[in-house]
Amino acid sequence: MRFSNFLTVSALLTGALGAPAVRHKHEKRDVVTATVHAQVTVVVSGNSGETIVPVNENAVVATTSSTAVASQATTSTLEPTTSANVVTSQQQTSALQSSEAASTVGSSTSSSPSSSSSTSSSASSSASSSISASGAKGITYSPYNDDGSCKSTAQVASDLEQLTGFDNIRLYGVDCSQVENVLQAKTSSQKLFLGIYYVDKIQDAVDTIKSAVESYGSWDDITTVSVGNELVNGGSATTTQVGEYVSTAKSALTSAGYTGSVVSVDTFIAVINNPDLCNYSDYMAVNAHAYFDENTAAQDAGPWVLEQIERVYTACGGKKDVVITETGWPSKGDTYGEAVPSKANQEAAISSIKSSCGSSAYLFTAFNDLWKDDGQYGVEKYWGILSSD
Repeated sequence: MRFSNFLTVSALLTGALGAPAVRHKHEKRDVVTATVHAQVTVVVSGNSGETIVPVNENAVVATTSSTAVASQATTSTLEPTTSANVVTSQQQTSALQSSEAASTVGSSTSSSPSSSSSTSSSASSSASSSISASGAKGITYSPYNDDGSCKSTAQVASDLEQLTGFDNIRLYGVDCSQVENVLQAKTSSQKLFLGIYYVDKIQDAVDTIKSAVESYGSWDDITTVSVGNELVNGGSATTTQVGEYVSTAKSALTSAGYTGSVVSVDTFIAVINNPDLCNYSDYMAVNAHAYFDENTAAQDAGPWVLEQIERVYTACGGKKDVVITETGWPSKGDTYGEAVPSKANQEAAISSIKSSCGSSAYLFTAFNDLWKDDGQYGVEKYWGILSSD
């Protein structure tokens, strides 16, 4: 993605109220949003290639109510504080397991078939899905059964057979032998966006990645390594702490032989409210889900995501490229204003995203995550674009 040097902004909304700090569950919900208008000109790649796009769609500014908000910036609750807690593997209560925490279902389950009670989240995938891989930068993938246990090597290989059309696959952690399993299962041309999920185990994660790369691939297979996921948005770290984590990871990865991009991933609104985050990543990696703007319908998801790309680009002073590391639409759950979950609307949203900014977006996600809690609006499990429901 390339942005024009002549980027102009008639209205930039830099203030927003963030979601309250809660335990991280790898959830999609960032904020409750209402819409206002902003005019920006930007160069971005969609399905039709690079074009000058005058964006005149709904920008969003977060608010604690569903009513319309004034255009002036509001005070953010996401401002970093020195008292923010460091995210550690001991503090995490997410179904995402760390390498150590998953030891009871990790190495053994990841190298042999799961028990019959561990249903695969991809079991409901349908070859008849009308959503294709073309037009998107990549897709996210998590190697967990419906009960949260690790998928076996064979299960991961079966899943990856359905993802061969995607150029890039994003992983979130190193547990469940996922790096080595995906390296073995991917095609020779596919690249991986890896994740270090637990920031108190950075060196351990790098060691795991290095071992997998040396055994089953090369560093050329890895395009990006992320450190943490939505740490500032979740209230789990300050921007300064995020910078320290990224620096630590870069040093460890360089020593291991990796020379590619290292980033922190947060929500678009967290970056807009905390532009210091722009200083740490090699490019801006942000999550943005149009469903959580109650004024955006599925068919308008693409322009909405594009709007967030240029807002983040502007917040970072036009100095960093922006990649959407999660975006999609739920197939089940509650209606939220104009946002209606359904399989048909999911397909419409994905089509819109691909058309507007697909080459800069990782689709969320390959298969339904039935191991998760329902989450707010009951949508958390149902973002799998290759699942039949």
